[in-house]
Amino acid sequence: MREAVNYARPGDILVVWRLDRLSRSLKDLIEMVALLESKGIGLRSLQEAIDATSSSGKLVFHIFGALAEFERNLIKERTQAGLQAVRARGRKGGRPKSLNQDKQALSVKLYDEKKHTIAQICQMMGISKPTLYKYIDDAKRLKN
Repeated sequence: MREAVNYARPGDILVVWRLDRLSRSLKDLIEMVALLESKGIGLRSLQEAIDATSSSGKLVFHIFGALAEFERNLIKERTQAGLQAVRARGRKGGRPKSLNQDKQALSVKLYDEKKHTIAQICQMMGISKPTLYKYIDDAKRLKN
């Protein structure tokens, strides 16, 4: 977005799909609009149908910006509350491991023996290279 602002010239109008695409917080959004104004650049949001080049457009811009930030904060709070509730029930989030511990140990053993290439080990185990390297790093950490 900074590149677009730096490229724009006085009299240009910066068009965004939604206000939350322009900035993540109301403070940043207001600062961005102030920067655009100081450079003589207008702002229009397609989704909210806001033209911040007029007085009424600026008012609507501030109202929608505040509502968008409020909505983002609600989503964040709900997500955090949900994660805490799941953890309280003893569940751990994240994607399950591709291999069980025995197969992880086997893949590390194959790697340590240096008889197979990384690609061969990954193909045999049905995992990606980053996953294999993660298992190798985990095994190293357990040894130390």
